[in-house]
This record gives sequence, structure tokens and C-alpha cells, in this order.
Amino acid sequence: MDESQPIIRFRGIKKAFADNQVLAGLDLDIPRGKTTVILGPSGTGKSVLVKLLVGLMEADEGQIFVDGVDITQAGVHEMFAFRKRVGMLFQDGALFDSMTVAENIAFPLLRHSDLSEEAVVAAVRMRLDQVGLPGTEDLLPSELSGGMRKRVSLARAIVLEPEILLFDEPNSGLDPITSDEIDALIARMKAELGITFIVISHDIVGAFAIADKIAMLYKGHLVAEGSPEDILRSQTPIVRRFLARNMDLPEIEGDA
Repeated sequence: MDESQPIIRFRGIKKAFADNQVLAGLDLDIPRGKTTVILGPSGTGKSVLVKLLVGLMEADEGQIFVDGVDITQAGVHEMFAFRKRVGMLFQDGALFDSMTVAENIAFPLLRHSDLSEEAVVAAVRMRLDQVGLPGTEDLLPSELSGGMRKRVSLARAIVLEPEILLFDEPNSGLDPITSDEIDALIARMKAELGITFIVISHDIVGAFAIADKIAMLYKGHLVAEGSPEDILRSQTPIVRRFLARNMDLPEIEGDA
């Protein structure tokens, strides 16, 4: 395996819902072991792209290569095996309300590993320590703040030691201070785990705090990609307008 090659390549991806062309022939590379933030206004196809990656939707056209293998042609068993390589933190956390924190985190281990009960308990405690929530094993999701729920969801997402970690709007519904804390946690987890992070977001400030690479989508097209510095220097009008909403940048006239 060539570590310098992208871990994921999207090629010619198209997806429409009735007359709404959400993705219009998208090409995008996801670098291995880096944090890529897919940025853009609501409705630009960011979350659809992730759902296509994990097989929750099928593309109308195009290919998705993971380590050189086209997963759009994968069968049920191959896709199941691929999903075990991926952890995901959903927008709302997606915790089971009837389960304790420990039971939520242990759930993937109980389904996909043959660890002993003692090893599962140890793994849960380790991940809770890692996300800054030691001693919360017996709490229910209803007893947690929004930020705590995100942290528990992150602990569950990494408990199987995935190669790729997906975040769908990790700061959704959080106040600015808690959002900053989640951004700092994502950055720390990336440094500790050394795996590939893909973050779907419309949070401009948070994106620049955590990204190695930013890819900006607009109306189903990739309108800019590169390092945060590259994006800041972009003279593409739609990129300037999007950034100017939250950052002290001048807009320029015109369209994308």
C-alpha cells in the first residue's frame, strides 16, 4: 500500500433526487491519515457524499475507490467488511436512549468482536478517558449535555479502532464554547489516532481549526479544494462570499 496515495477517490459522482441534481459529476481525493473537511452551504450534497461512501445510498453514476477498490461494485459481504473499517459520528449522536453510556459504547464491540466481558469493560473505560468523560459509564443519554453526547458518540465511533472516521456536522446544535471544545477534541483525537478523518460541516471557523484539507461544494460541484491557506487565498467569488459570512474577508463580485 502506497501511503502517499489517497485512501479514497470519488470519480464522476452523480446523484439526483427527482429534478434536484445534488451531485453533478464530482471528483474528489481524500488524503490518507489527514483531516479533510467537506465544506459548503446546506443542500450542496455534503452528507449525501458520505452516505454514498458507506453504502447507505447508491450513486446514479460514478465510482468510489477505497485503496484502489471500487466499492460501488462491492457485494453485500464486501460492503459489510468495509463498513467495519469506518467509524461514524452522526449529527444527532444517534445514541440508544434506553442504554447507558457504557452500553452504547460497548454495542459495536459486542456485535463485531469476540472480546471477553472484562476486555469490553476496559475498552469502554479507555475510550471514555480518551474523550474526557471518565466515570460516566452508568449515565443515560438523557442525563448528558449536548457536548457530552457528542463525546460519547465519538468514543463509540473509535472503539473498533477504525481506519476512517466520519463526522456529520459534529458542531450541530452546540453553543460556540462547546463547539470550540469539540473542535479541540477532534484535533486531539486526530493527533492521537493518526487515522483518516472526514468532517462534513458548514461551520467555517471550526473547519479552519481542524482541517489539513478543505473541499468546498456548491450546487453539486467542487468549487475549491486545498489547504486552509489555499482556501483563504481563493479568488473564486462564491468561495469569498461563503467565507465572508463568518470571517473578516472582503467579498468579490461575480459568481462561481
